Amino acid sequence: MSWPDAARRLGPSISPNDLVPVLHALTENQLEMSVDFSTLLLLVFVALTLQPILMGRWFALRRAQSIRQIESAHKTRVITMIHRQEKRSLFGMSIARHIDLEDAQSIISAIKETPDEVPIDLIVHTPGGIVLAAMQIARAIEAHPAKVAVYVPVYAMSGGTLMALAADEIVLGEFSVLGPIDPQILGLPAASILSARAAKPADLVFDLTHVLADVSEKALKQVKSGAVELMTPRLSAAAAEEIAEKLAGGQWTHDYALTAIEATRMGLPVKVGMPLMVMELMKLYPQPVQSSSVEFLPINLPRSR
Repeated sequence: MSWPDAARRLGPSISPNDLVPVLHALTENQLEMSVDFSTLLLLVFVALTLQPILMGRWFALRRAQSIRQIESAHKTRVITMIHRQEKRSLFGMSIARHIDLEDAQSIISAIKETPDEVPIDLIVHTPGGIVLAAMQIARAIEAHPAKVAVYVPVYAMSGGTLMALAADEIVLGEFSVLGPIDPQILGLPAASILSARAAKPADLVFDLTHVLADVSEKALKQVKSGAVELMTPRLSAAAAEEIAEKLAGGQWTHDYALTAIEATRMGLPVKVGMPLMVMELMKLYPQPVQSSSVEFLPINLPRSR
């Protein structure tokens, strides 16, 4: 049916020419609605893209304020090494972290630019990482003339413990843990590789096992001697060697949780009691929401009168 026929059916008072402005108006409204919806989709995409970056900047600002408060309260220089999964990329992808050479470069630079008379509080939260990097950081800690305290709010495993051995004081919370420093060769404990080789006659052991055992012997010797080197300024050589043997000799599995009580019994300079400001700082290094299954409501304490 043509527009003139439709107009005639609507009544004699409406002509085809009268419908033309109406149709134009409807077309323009549809175009405006389409443009508005496209613009809305674009804005949503931009917001989702920039949200991780903006949140990262906001958390960085809050962390800087919190670190400044700790420095003011303790009269120290605060350095943090926090390895968590955090939304750090453009699209919010989670990135797992561990001790690497980039960390070593940054921490060593921070320690060297700290005046000799200024104490350092190093806040560490890490599953471990590269032994070389951890040893470089530990030597920088041991070389600083003023007091260096390593704070472990939750855990400092493997290389994190190696760093703590160089500190004048290790501050642990009631449930904070350290861990063994036994080297891992291709994901296997060096001490266990040596035990496997020793369990059979040499002619029945694979060549690869002999190679891994040789590397394991060297790795164990290097880690033990490094640990003794870090502890001897504060401990006797005999005490340092005993601790190094326990931590690196394969007495425990690599993920063994060394509590504050055990660390104190071993002779490490442990202080129990984590400052509330340090725990509040840890909240500013968030995990991705989708990876956490823990939820709780804050406690509203009654105000004191």
